[in-house]
Amino acid sequence: MSAQCCAGQLACCCGSAGCSLCCDCCPRIRQSLSTRFMYALYFILVVGLCCIMMSTTVAHKMKEHIPFFEDMCKGIKAGDTCEKLVGYSAVYRVCFGMACFFFIFCLLTLKINNSKSCRAHIHNGFWFFKLLLLGAMCSGAFFIPDQDTFLNAWRYVGAIGGFLFIGIQLLLLVEFAHKWNKNWTAGTASNKLWYASLALVTLIMYSVATGGLVSMAVFYTQKDGCMENKILLGVNGGLCLLISLVAISPCVQNRQPHSGLLQSGVISCYVTYLTFSALSSKPAEVVLDEHGKNVTICVPNFGQDLYKDENLVTILGTGLLIGCILYSCLTSTTRSSSDALQGRYAAPELEIARCCFCFSPGGEDTEEQQPGKKGPRVIYDEKKGTVYIYSYFHFVFFLASLYVMMTVTNWFKSAFRLLP
Repeated sequence: MSAQCCAGQLACCCGSAGCSLCCDCCPRIRQSLSTRFMYALYFILVVGLCCIMMSTTVAHKMKEHIPFFEDMCKGIKAGDTCEKLVGYSAVYRVCFGMACFFFIFCLLTLKINNSKSCRAHIHNGFWFFKLLLLGAMCSGAFFIPDQDTFLNAWRYVGAIGGFLFIGIQLLLLVEFAHKWNKNWTAGTASNKLWYASLALVTLIMYSVATGGLVSMAVFYTQKDGCMENKILLGVNGGLCLLISLVAISPCVQNRQPHSGLLQSGVISCYVTYLTFSALSSKPAEVVLDEHGKNVTICVPNFGQDLYKDENLVTILGTGLLIGCILYSCLTSTTRSSSDALQGRYAAPELEIARCCFCFSPGGEDTEEQQPGKKGPRVIYDEKKGTVYIYSYFHFVFFLASLYVMMTVTNWFKSAFRLLP
């Protein structure tokens, strides 16, 4: 029995089996899903590390409670107070290592159509060694020579990748809203309460978007000045109104019968968040009042700390990022969701309306199990071919690494502080 237990754990760490082989109490899980969960887990671990590095509270607590803290920092050549291991530059280095990790796997998994190939086995297994590789790459980034030049160039790469990931987030949200609207609309044929549910959710979405824009108009604009903020709010508010009108226009309805105000409401909420992120990351304006004193305008006055809104942006951005990543892992990289992104949807009569609409009742892309026969803990659902595109999956995580780097460091405003 001990030999079988060791073999199961070895298969989890080094083989192509999913991680649920290590524990008999874990539920049955598809191999494609367990693989995506493991990569998402690695990603979330690094994101958590980046958030800790940006926390000034953690740095102060370490200095207060760890004996010989300064001597230890000098011993590992991290500065007098380990300043090289915390702050903006540390996040840039860690995210550089994570981005390189996913980019290497993106190149390694190009044009894989069969899960039985050697490269597919590397993608689906060897989790312990992958964790060591990820840790080594994140740690190795701290030894890159000429750090100032590296950080100066890497922030521009991060900005470009972050903008690309925003586009992918938008596609994921559109696909999510389409699936939501299509599923609940299918339920209206048998129960009219689904109409009320759709109307309520749509009303909530537009209320959040409208409330967010109004709040930003109150806190980020003033009667005199703040013209850039006023233009940004006006343009984005107008675009939200425009997409709402387009979503219910006859030409769109004829081509996309499942289009409606729910989709535009979800996108309006996302645009509102992006507007808030842009305004909070914008440098504050300083003007002279009638007494000749410097006065900061166009930022909310939350007390002594004028940049507490940055923490809210980081929390919202990181939460939205993790949500999109998990949704991508679970559904959006499957073949059916890829068809949905291209506008090919299943017939409404085949839909079964349910509150948890992200998953089909019996799961998708799973192999049939013989009744009465106890199957393995991991269902190998890729025997006939890959369920999702491996290289695209890693490329999304590569861009997500750049996006989280820019979000946690508040984009360019904080990036410029890296340089003297």
